[in-house]
Amino acid sequence: MNIVELTREPVADMAPRLEAMTVDEVFAMMDALEKESEHTDRAAQDEVLARIALIQDEIDRRFPGQRLAPYQDWKKSQLLP
Repeated sequence: MNIVELTREPVADMAPRLEAMTVDEVFAMMDALEKESEHTDRAAQDEVLARIALIQDEIDRRFPGQRLAPYQDWKKSQLLP
């Protein structure tokens, strides 16, 4: 299943999947959801934000006390050629 498909599955099913994902996969999903949130209508916004919150919790679990710094570093590294 690709990242886009995963961002569309029920929120309740995401938590167990996130635990099994690599850090890069979690970060890629977060990036995809951030982009989706920019183009989502208000009706779907709550679901996208719930998914983002779930991924933020997973990042916090993997990187305690670092907030989203590892994700931000990953995003910056994706911009480099």
